[in-house]
Amino acid sequence: MKEIRIIKNRSDVGAGTRGSDMGVDAIEIAAINQENNYFSKYKYEDVKTENESIYNKVNNSFAKRIDSVLHQCTRLANSVKVNLKEGRFPIVLSGDHSSALGTISGVKGAYPQQRVGVVWIDAHADIHSPYSTPSGNIHGMPLAAALADDNLDFEINEVSRHTAEIWERMKNISIPGTKLKAEDLVYFGVRDTEEPEDVQIEKLGIKNYMVHEVRYRGLKTCVNEALERLSNCDIIYISFDVDSMDCDLISYGTGTPVSKGFDQHEIIQIINEFVATEKVVCIEFVEVNPLLDNRGNKMAETAFEILNAITPNIKLG
Repeated sequence: MKEIRIIKNRSDVGAGTRGSDMGVDAIEIAAINQENNYFSKYKYEDVKTENESIYNKVNNSFAKRIDSVLHQCTRLANSVKVNLKEGRFPIVLSGDHSSALGTISGVKGAYPQQRVGVVWIDAHADIHSPYSTPSGNIHGMPLAAALADDNLDFEINEVSRHTAEIWERMKNISIPGTKLKAEDLVYFGVRDTEEPEDVQIEKLGIKNYMVHEVRYRGLKTCVNEALERLSNCDIIYISFDVDSMDCDLISYGTGTPVSKGFDQHEIIQIINEFVATEKVVCIEFVEVNPLLDNRGNKMAETAFEILNAITPNIKLG
């Protein structure tokens, strides 16, 4: 019988705005305030962080704090890999979304012979590289590293040798080489992208189920179609960024809020539909930022509502 293991990764070194490192605690506080014992039901582990590196002078504007992000993703990958190999189901609660590279790498490291599918629920495509990024924030790059595709057709930055070397190491965390194929990646809710990302998504044939399409065609129809696209995958990892939800409806408590997103009920249904297949081996929640919340602790409360609703449906047999 499997057991759930909560992995707490309080890191925000890959973000452009500080505060998502407090998201894990904000979610726990939401549970405490509801007198919900969720976090006492499961064992947990903390991943060591390097958040103090935000005080370091940023020497490279194209991949900020890349050394620390590499270390963080490597530690997280090791944690995920060990838990999976020991038969546990990791629920990863992270700060910024650069962590997803660590989680995906850990999943692939635990199942090197298996084909990994990724369900990316997010307002952003996170498929930039240091060569194409307009911001230099690595939380916009995890999928480029996982796919090992730098989108050099849109190269605008002259990347230093040091950064290029660290970036190559990021592509090889846990296990050498590409972690997933582009056809095994499905987006839900992506609606805030730059041209290099739009071209890359089209070139690689990545399907993006936008909010209006999900509502027009029907959520179950879209999820079933996504599952058909991922039918050749042995296992699935779900990455849920809270900015996939509508900031005007829910809260601005996230680093890059975007309007016209999903509501929490749609997110619960999307995740539960995938979980029901029993292919899902790991779920991650990211980018809750209580410092930016315009409604108290609303974003964390909503994230906990989703977490509490999906956990009972995880098959542990």
